[in-house]
Amino acid sequence: MTGHLFAEAFTLWGAPTTWLEIVAFAIALAMVGCNIREIHWGWPLAIVSSVLYFALFWRSKLYGDAALQVFFAVVAFWGWLQWLRGRREDGSALTVSRLSRAGLTRVLLACAVLWPATGLFLKHFTDTDVPWWDAFPTAVSIVGQFLLGRKFIENWAVWIVVNVVSVGLFAYKGLWLTALLYTLFIALSGVGWRAWQRKL
Repeated sequence: MTGHLFAEAFTLWGAPTTWLEIVAFAIALAMVGCNIREIHWGWPLAIVSSVLYFALFWRSKLYGDAALQVFFAVVAFWGWLQWLRGRREDGSALTVSRLSRAGLTRVLLACAVLWPATGLFLKHFTDTDVPWWDAFPTAVSIVGQFLLGRKFIENWAVWIVVNVVSVGLFAYKGLWLTALLYTLFIALSGVGWRAWQRKL
């Protein structure tokens, strides 16, 4: 079964595209569609998508992004629980909201600390040829996932930044279908932002 998933389905812009990448592509699109509509089934789809992308990224020596998929799979259980039963600090139901100024400051600080820390780890402990570019979407996605799980609208802005960097990274690695997926994610993040704004 694994051999079939890693088999080449077609060539896209000179790079082989595997069946694994095709399946992961489709499931990831369905996941984002659920997130935009606040449908909690997006979280189990995130788990499946993360497992598939872990295998794809590891094979491409994108270890930061591969490790991020493990994080996504674990955090998806937390996110699913948050969307089903989560509450705000005042006990009210978890609904779409905005970060406070202090919350926004904490988000920026978290990104500023996580990116170089992740980059240094990848540079010294893996054989990746793109430690800093691999580290950026890895680090910032952790923040975005937390914001999404707690239904803060700013998660969509974070995903736009992550996806723009990821498009370049995956294109450099010849993962053209995944680069296309993340290009679509940029547009879908804008759609999600507008959809959640209407819910505020």
